[in-house]
Amino acid sequence: MKRRIWIALLAAMPFFWSGCACVNLSLLSEPGPLREKVVDGEGDARILLLDVTGVISEEKKRSMGLRQETSMVDEFREALKKAGKDRKIAGLVVRINSPGGTVTASDILRHEILEYKRKTGVRVVACMMDVAASGGYYVATAADEIVAHPTTITGSIGVIAMKFNVQGLLGKIGVEAEAVKSGDKKDLLSPFRPATEEEKKIVQAVIDQLHGRFVDVIVEGRKPLSRDVVLKLADGRIYTASQALERRLIDRVAYLDGAIEGLKSALKLKSASVIVYHRPGSYKGSIYSETGGNTTVVNLLPQDLESLLPQGMRFMYLWAP
Repeated sequence: MKRRIWIALLAAMPFFWSGCACVNLSLLSEPGPLREKVVDGEGDARILLLDVTGVISEEKKRSMGLRQETSMVDEFREALKKAGKDRKIAGLVVRINSPGGTVTASDILRHEILEYKRKTGVRVVACMMDVAASGGYYVATAADEIVAHPTTITGSIGVIAMKFNVQGLLGKIGVEAEAVKSGDKKDLLSPFRPATEEEKKIVQAVIDQLHGRFVDVIVEGRKPLSRDVVLKLADGRIYTASQALERRLIDRVAYLDGAIEGLKSALKLKSASVIVYHRPGSYKGSIYSETGGNTTVVNLLPQDLESLLPQGMRFMYLWAP
């Protein structure tokens, strides 16, 4: 307890030095368990609204550098585990506002939704917001129905792997990187030298396999689309909501409240309470109050590069123009 007080005092010292005497010690408190709140409707039957917002990643975020928050994957799984114990939940709406993220994190979220459906039999609707591209669309394929806002951007079906070549920059400041390795492929796609043609072929083979998995989940989730049709759609291009509907990548175009009403109709519910899960201290005033504080940024560079590339190149289901 004393150690926590000293940490709080040290964190507060810059504020006192700058003439500010207001310190929020709650920044150092541990995050509490998820709580539920009714944000719309009424009735015993419940429709749960969950968010997939921002870059999809397993990386834990830091709150002002003082503590690590739970990752998107952690929180999503925690929410589904809590939902699995609530017998009154009749339907689930997964609201997606994401340009995608890592291949594995996207695959985990999709898997968690499928497992929740298998264990509970609850109907799931994916509702796309501003952007539900690449890994965002990958997650949506687990739903029984996909609804897009009239202004949604989706698609970008494919895989990308990026690396920075900083050899020229280091050369200008007189720094040279050296690697002692057990094999000539051990530093595959090192940022300190140009990639060889053989290395590019190796990485391309991995990308092709991961792209094939993306195609497979669409074929599985978007029947009766054939594999040949999906392959033509999966060249990385983006689609508007109307274009996605025309190509049967989604089921209908509607706003969030329309997605909820459609779910109620499919479940033959005259009334239902729409609930969200949240951490203590966060604001939840309506169905449009998001769980997370992240924003969706389409360009790769302004995003959180620490979470995207902490250990070098990653394979991403990500729209990154």
